[in-house]
Amino acid sequence: MSTLVRTGISLDSELLARFDRAIAKKGYRSRSEAIRDLVREHSVASDVARDRIIVGTLTLVYDHHRPKLSERLIDAQHHYHGKVLAVTHVHLDHRNCLEVIIVKGRGTEVQRLADQLLSLRGVKHGKLVMTTTGKRLK
Repeated sequence: MSTLVRTGISLDSELLARFDRAIAKKGYRSRSEAIRDLVREHSVASDVARDRIIVGTLTLVYDHHRPKLSERLIDAQHHYHGKVLAVTHVHLDHRNCLEVIIVKGRGTEVQRLADQLLSLRGVKHGKLVMTTTGKRLK
């Protein structure tokens, strides 16, 4: 069980005012909540940088009329079968599809999969978002 520790920080008054406005817009009830989230964000970035096991989502928008693109997307996902946990596919209109791929693995492996899929001809846009498995966060 972790123990709550109080700490203090010194900030320029203008920087603190900007911080207060930003966290108010996001709906934080206190500076402590916002700072805890910033510290957690730093911890997650550290896990990714250290190539620890992460989870994430890869979101793709692509033209499903592009010859062989669907097959290439599926083949790449099969190649990374241990990293791909689930896929959601949505038809946006006559030509365009949205795919959200839930992934888990070392950061470098997940990034490699994302790079491979995002670089395929016919993929119009995409983004990889990596986060922690939660085990190391309190």
